[in-house]
This record gives sequence, C-alpha cells and structure tokens, in this order.
Amino acid sequence: MRVLFQSQSKQPFRRLITILATFGPGVIVMLANTDAGCIITAAQSGAQWGYAMVLPQIILIPIVYLVQEITVRLGIATGKGHGDLIRERFGRKWAIFSVSTLFLSAIGALVTEFSGIAGVGELFGISPHYSVSVATIVLVLMGLTGSYKRVERIGIAMGLFELLLVPAALMAHPSGKQLVQGLGTLPLDNPNYVFLLAANVGAVIMPWMIFYQQSAVVDRKLGRQHLRGARIDTAVGSLLTQIVMIAVVVMIAATIGRHDPGKALDTVAQISQGLLPFLGATGAKVIFGLGMLGASFVAALVVSLAGAWGIGEVAGFKHSVNHKVKDAKWFYLIYTAAHVGGAILVFSGINLVNLAVDTEVMNALLLPIVLSFLLVLEAKVLPKEWRMTGVYKYIVWSISTIVMLFGVYMGIKVIF
Repeated sequence: MRVLFQSQSKQPFRRLITILATFGPGVIVMLANTDAGCIITAAQSGAQWGYAMVLPQIILIPIVYLVQEITVRLGIATGKGHGDLIRERFGRKWAIFSVSTLFLSAIGALVTEFSGIAGVGELFGISPHYSVSVATIVLVLMGLTGSYKRVERIGIAMGLFELLLVPAALMAHPSGKQLVQGLGTLPLDNPNYVFLLAANVGAVIMPWMIFYQQSAVVDRKLGRQHLRGARIDTAVGSLLTQIVMIAVVVMIAATIGRHDPGKALDTVAQISQGLLPFLGATGAKVIFGLGMLGASFVAALVVSLAGAWGIGEVAGFKHSVNHKVKDAKWFYLIYTAAHVGGAILVFSGINLVNLAVDTEVMNALLLPIVLSFLLVLEAKVLPKEWRMTGVYKYIVWSISTIVMLFGVYMGIKVIF
C-alpha cells in the first residue's frame, strides 16, 4: 500500500517534469516574433492610436497560438520539418519555391534585427560596425556548438530581456481610465487605423516561425508523449510575445502618443529619444535598449536557423544543430552566410527603414502561401486522430483566412 501511494504521489511530479522538458521551441519562437520590426510597429500604433490598439494585441494571443500549434502536431507526428513535408506532398519545385521565399524573408528580417542591434549600440555611443560585428560573431559561434538545447537556452535567456519593456511601461504611468476606454474603442471606419491593425496582424505570423518551430520540435526529438507539454510551451510563448507588444503600445501611448502623436518612430534612436523626457536616461536608454537588444538577438538566431533548416530539408543534406560542423557543412555554411550577409547589408549604407518596410510587405504577401501549405499539410499528412475536426477546424481555418486577408491588404496598401 505504501509503495502504491508513493508511486501515485510521484505521478503529478513526473508529468510536470515531462511538460517542462518540452519547453523551449514555443517560447523561443514567440520571443523572436516580437522582433525589432514588431516593436517599432507597436510603437507606431501606440503613438498614433494610443490605447485603442491594445485590444487587438489581446485578440492576437489565441490567433498566434492556434497557427503555431499546428506546427507542433506536424513535427511530433511526422518527425519531419516543414520543408521536408512540402517536398514530399507537393514536389520539389513547390518546395524550392517555398524555401526560396523563406530565405529571402529571413535575410530581410536579419537586416531588421541587425539594424535594431546597431541602434541599441548607438544609444550608448558604440559604432554599428562594432556592435553588429560582435553580434554576428557571437551568433555564428552559438550555432556551431553542436547542441540545439544549448543554443535554445542561450537564445531564450537573451530573449527574456524583452520582458524589461513591461516595467518600462509601468514607469510611463499609463492612465487606467484611458486604458479601459481604449479597450472599448475600435475605429474600423478609419483607413489609417485599419492599416496599422493589418500591420500588427500581418506581423504576428511570420513565414520563418512556421519553419522554425516544426524543425525545432524535430531537433528536440519530441515524441507523442510530449504533445501536451509542447502545446503549453506554445501557449506560454504566445502570452509572452503579446504581453511585450501590449507593454510597448501602452508605454508609447502614455508618453509620446499623449504629447507628440505625430513624432516619427521608425528607428530605435527615434523611439528612445521620444521616451527620454518621460522615462529618463535609465528607462529610455538602458531598459528600452536592453529590451530591444534581447528582441533583435533572439530573432536573428531564430530567423537564421529557420532559413538554414528549410534549405537543408528541401535540398536533402544534414540539417540539425546537433550535428558536428564536419557532418553538416552545408547547413552551417548557410547559417553563417545568412548572418554575414545581413551584417554586410547593414554596413552597405542602404536605407534600412525602407528595407524593413519592404520585408514586412514581403512577409505579408507570403502569408497566404505559407498558411495554405500549413493547413493542407495538417489536413492531409497527419493521422486522422491528430487532425482538426468540427467547430475547432472551422475556427482555425476562418482565423487563418482573416490573417491572410489582412496580410495581403497591408502588402497591397504599401505597394500602391
């Protein structure tokens, strides 16, 4: 009887350990989702529309979870990455097309992240050549460690600096009354509001997120017994990423949005300079700077790995971070080249603001392709007992359609 009691008392503890052992892919990809471009978009939203942009950020929490949860099931059930499944289901040509757009998106995103790192360095008087070069070397060396878990832990540790933006929002002394009023305000009849809303919706699902999380699940060797933990991991990550976005919207709404709503907020320096009169040097430079640095660093890591994984899956060469360099030369070469290429583009003197906008437009226009592949794979590749059914299926398909339409709307609006 005592042995039976002890065995039963240990079961909840063992289940907890199993769940915690799966944590990582969902949290890191969601922290990367709140990258430099997303933070700048949130800042622009708060400046122009104040607390009226908080409710959409809350609504996006279940949306980002529902989409990314599909990648978890695909990765665990098949043991294959997203590129692998596209090649097997749709053929090599579609796989090459899909991964080509992914790599272009990844390079554009890397430039955005490196420009964010450069901007943080400039806040403290550090030359972009030095800050970006050091970041590039650190990121490349991290990828060469031969251990996915090690890379993931370091990435999450850096990404958690984003949470500093939460106390920064509290330092801005937001108005509770105005926040409640903003939650009840959705000026959908205003084209400018709808455009920024589309930018926020389009930014919540990136093509590289889908490729990354599915490949990460495979690299972590998660099995069917880990499904519950992987879902909780994704849910926690979804909550974290939107908490950061809400914090940025609230922080800017309470400061720049209240006193100078027309101020340009296209770069890290412009946001920091705008916050300086309200948060002081510590809040505007140190806290905001570290939050932006963490966001840019973890996103650069995730984006480059997603690109290298995708190409490796389609081309058929070894593509695991757990492989040694000599065993997966092409994978590590692509991973390294992505970082070096992104750094060179930052040093080239091109207009980084325009490039960041172009990248967002490209991501938005790619959403219908990426989400269509994802939904078809879920419906055709997974075992029947793992597929979506009934009301849940129609909810996910409807939400995905709305996200795709918002993405296309934003892309066309910017182009024309």
